[in-house]
Amino acid sequence: MTFDSYHLLERAFCSIKLPDMTIETVKTLIFLCGIGHIVLCFVSAIIPKVLNWKEHLKDVQPLIRQMFWTYAAYILVINFCFGVVSVLGTEELVNGSFLAKCINLFIAVYWFARVLIQFFYFDKSEAPEGLMFTLGEIALVGLFIGFTLVYSCAFYYNF
Repeated sequence: MTFDSYHLLERAFCSIKLPDMTIETVKTLIFLCGIGHIVLCFVSAIIPKVLNWKEHLKDVQPLIRQMFWTYAAYILVINFCFGVVSVLGTEELVNGSFLAKCINLFIAVYWFARVLIQFFYFDKSEAPEGLMFTLGEIALVGLFIGFTLVYSCAFYYNF
């Protein structure tokens, strides 16, 4: 992005009016999202067992299976890092710097993409059924939407 287009984007965001929210509220929400990211990582550790990944991946070529586990590990580490940065760097995520804007925007876009994937890409025809799985999906998607909204708001408040 060129210098001029960055300032154009900045002016566009500065003209948007969001509900009154203090910077302290934004910091609290970022901190809570950080805790949410870390909890998500611990909960994610049971997903392979609950969804029986070992059984489903046993007939997949070894390289594909290894890549799958590698990508899953990368996602887990990224989510954990989002949590650590949000908990330990709350002040820095709202200090108005270019880096604060970039990190908040990155996290917001990351989770927005995950929500879109959930609704428009995943084939749920063979997803586990039952109240526990339904409530789990609702909780996860709600968390992903919450992350998207909070970091989008933090991005906005950095202008």
